[in-house]
Amino acid sequence: MNSMPPLQAVIGLGNPGDEYAETRHNAGFWCVDALARHAGLGFRTDPRLHGETCRLAMGASSVWLFKPQTYMNHSGRAVGALASYYRIAPEAILVVHDDLDLPPGTVRLKQGGGHGGHNGLRDIIGQLGGDFLRLRIGIGHPGHRDQVVGYVLHRPSREERTQIDDAISRAQAVFPDILAGRLSSAMQTLNTPEPSADGR
Repeated sequence: MNSMPPLQAVIGLGNPGDEYAETRHNAGFWCVDALARHAGLGFRTDPRLHGETCRLAMGASSVWLFKPQTYMNHSGRAVGALASYYRIAPEAILVVHDDLDLPPGTVRLKQGGGHGGHNGLRDIIGQLGGDFLRLRIGIGHPGHRDQVVGYVLHRPSREERTQIDDAISRAQAVFPDILAGRLSSAMQTLNTPEPSADGR
């Protein structure tokens, strides 16, 4: 996996509405918002696509940033509309999402796979299959599966939010590689564990 065709769409997952804006499940929104903000861009609503879009140029590459406005469980409806309208293949899509299996402060890039219990991914896979890229932003796990729904729909602690924002910043730093299809380089940077404070 030394290179891939350049991406055409980066999709952040989350739930629309002020009541969900700061909840853990919206980490995907936070990431694409950060990318747009850094570039001085604003999102606009596109009713045809059931979402909000803007166009990001980075170096020689340009890509759609997209936030579905269908609620998480129906993300596939919006992502399918975007892919159909712009004729974007699944392999040219990166989905950014929260991940219970990673601790806050962790971010990982992977290609393909299952949904891992994530309802947004489940719905997108139902529309497109599973061949798209994923940027997984760790939010931690509450410890028991019965607590998951309440956990993802609540705000992280201040410390956790700082850790999540730090992870998003690290992802931003490698986006030129991701957008250009240099996935091995991006994965090596993001997927290599950082040394602990004592150097181990």
